[in-house]
Amino acid sequence: MTTTSATSAAPLPFAAHIDAPMPRGLRQEADTMSFEAFHDEYASTSGPLRLGNWECTDAARSSTRLGPQARNYQATLAVGDRISTASAAASGPVAALTAMLYDCGVAVEMLKFHQLRANGGIATFIRGTDGANAEWAMGWARDATQSALRAVIACANRLSA
Repeated sequence: MTTTSATSAAPLPFAAHIDAPMPRGLRQEADTMSFEAFHDEYASTSGPLRLGNWECTDAARSSTRLGPQARNYQATLAVGDRISTASAAASGPVAALTAMLYDCGVAVEMLKFHQLRANGGIATFIRGTDGANAEWAMGWARDATQSALRAVIACANRLSA
């Protein structure tokens, strides 16, 4: 990914890599921080929480039932030095992951959720809370689900810092 313009050696601001306006709470940072600095701040993978394998365990289920139905999800989660397999039934992946985190003692509630196209991928921006503090976080991936899951993990790690 090129982060500098052809006419100058200065890095482009993060917002230049997003194909739509940034969420209101992140616009100033996105207009002034380089791609790398913004990514390191809001999408850092360091922290006590890590997401390993993720899957919808009933993806091949028949769709003949009427109305929205909960799906079953399974993940490998690491909280500190403890690695475990978690599962949840939920209406979607983000709801399942937040339920799994809650079961592991990690509270994250989504206050805002934005997904935007970005440099051939998807950037997910969330503002989440643990009930005491609120933080913005970002996930970036080619797949919308993986982008959202990464944003939830990044938010949980930012809240725990």
